[in-house]
Amino acid sequence: MRNVVALTALLVLSAHAVHAQDVVIPRDIENLSGKAVNTVNVTVDGALLRLAGNFLSSTDPEQRIVKSLIDSLKGIYVRSFQFAGPGEYSEADIESLRSQLKVPLWSRVVGVRSSRGGEDVDVFLKMEKDKIAGLVVIAAQATQLTFVNIVGPIDLEQLSRLGGQFGIPKLEVERPRK
Repeated sequence: MRNVVALTALLVLSAHAVHAQDVVIPRDIENLSGKAVNTVNVTVDGALLRLAGNFLSSTDPEQRIVKSLIDSLKGIYVRSFQFAGPGEYSEADIESLRSQLKVPLWSRVVGVRSSRGGEDVDVFLKMEKDKIAGLVVIAAQATQLTFVNIVGPIDLEQLSRLGGQFGIPKLEVERPRK
């Protein structure tokens, strides 16, 4: 979860822009910052992403991939809350986010529930014409809640080439056989 936040912070540098999002962060989620001991709030629109891309090298292969990825994005939005103890947020808070991610546009591709560790993770993809047009991650632990929303086309092959760089885990993307 920290890797997602670190990568997002690296990509966006610093931002305070407002952009209309496909998924609206409900006011009750925004209000959790009053209960949290630490809060991360990243809101970056496409123009600011492209500006950040100008600082990436065109000669460095990894930075060129990152630049290509962020050039087509419409926005990156992160809300992460660290709480002093469990019970500072409710399941209803999380459900207010999940309720916006409905079929046919959104598909939950990962759902992890751990009663022992108390970790819940959901990953949703927005599909448009067989292409990924958005990604939402909701990660909940007893004392931490993180919401990441990436709006715009995401090329999984490009993303997989960044594996092992910038804190991104190495992923293997299977290519279709001809």
